Amino acid sequence: MSKRLGNIFKGDKVIWMVFFFLCLISIVEVFSASSELTYKGGNYLAPATKHIGLLFMGFIFMLPVVYCKCKYFKAFTPLLLALSVFTLVIVWMTGQSTNGASRWISILGFQFQPSELAKGTMVLATAQILSAMQTPTGCDRHAFKYILIVGLFIVPLIMVENLSTAVLLCFVIWLMMIIGRVPTRQWGGAASIVVVLAAVAIIFILTVGGNSEDDNPRKTLTEKVENNSRESEDESTSVKIFHRATTWKSRILKFVNNKNIPPEQVDLDKDAQASHANIAIASSNIIGKGPGNSVERDFLAQAFSDFIYAIIIEEMGIEGAFVVALLYIILLFRTGRIASRCENNFPAFLALGLALLLVIQALFNMSVAVGIVPVTGQPLPLISKGGTSTIFNCIYVGVILSVSRSAKKRTTVPSENAGTTLPARS
Repeated sequence: MSKRLGNIFKGDKVIWMVFFFLCLISIVEVFSASSELTYKGGNYLAPATKHIGLLFMGFIFMLPVVYCKCKYFKAFTPLLLALSVFTLVIVWMTGQSTNGASRWISILGFQFQPSELAKGTMVLATAQILSAMQTPTGCDRHAFKYILIVGLFIVPLIMVENLSTAVLLCFVIWLMMIIGRVPTRQWGGAASIVVVLAAVAIIFILTVGGNSEDDNPRKTLTEKVENNSRESEDESTSVKIFHRATTWKSRILKFVNNKNIPPEQVDLDKDAQASHANIAIASSNIIGKGPGNSVERDFLAQAFSDFIYAIIIEEMGIEGAFVVALLYIILLFRTGRIASRCENNFPAFLALGLALLLVIQALFNMSVAVGIVPVTGQPLPLISKGGTSTIFNCIYVGVILSVSRSAKKRTTVPSENAGTTLPARS
């Protein structure tokens, strides 16, 4: 029996354990946090059942990736780049709008979010460029130019509808360039330019963005229809590319103007998400209320997605929150160890890039839940309820497992001098 399981679960066993623990926590917490969906659908088990189905689908997609040798991923890069750009353009032009952002397209009745595909494709392309242009003294200076060219086809299309995802992706690519030994002057200069552009962008958003009064995610249907009508009229006099400026401005101002407010003065209608997330954390009493005993899940509009970490703290306490964070840290460090053993650069860069993508997104989500950074709309990877994101996160873990299983391992040969070992060269 154990031999059969070993044949199915190929690759690093620690990564497999982290994956299954995250999925188990996800099933429990999504089941607990989906009271709003249960009320709307009238079926107590439907949200959790659907989520389990998505996790199982992600696992089915994940297995072929685990068995695929990592060297074959290079062959898919041109196709995935073309598909990513094409779908991002389609979603920008005709995508389905949710919460003011067009991020999905419908394919055979299923919602597909192209930015999830584009993120992994960008990491894949960057890993290929960095590995192909390595020299004994570091990465060739032309690698930065090629990465920038690829990014210009993908990042702006993501940024139009999902600024936080674009920022997350750029940060991951920047870290990959540091790991890939891109000349310091280039990645340092890029960081300086980004800081300047960010300052200009913030000023521009504060200037162009309107005054949002739509801070309550639970407003009535009539109010939403009236608000959408006003937004449609406003869009006729504004450029479509900037239609998210009001949302961005609202989030920036809320974060900048954040200050300690006495509990009796908190406006639970105006600042519903942040306020109820804080209540969830504060009411956990360190040890938590126990799985399924959350109260704030009934008030948080995105309790099963963006703010699921607050529900985890409320139900499982500080220890539960620590365990979840520790699982992501283990994933990153274990992937780093796998990468350090790779003889070739491509699988090492690819595995590290995808691990950084998952872990940094998790840090973003957890930071939002505890109020450290502005609301970003990033789900907690492999835990939050999702569709496309859940499946692609499983695939990303599958790629890491493929690297651990099939990448050529670094071998050592005895040194002639001090009795140490040196890496063997292919």
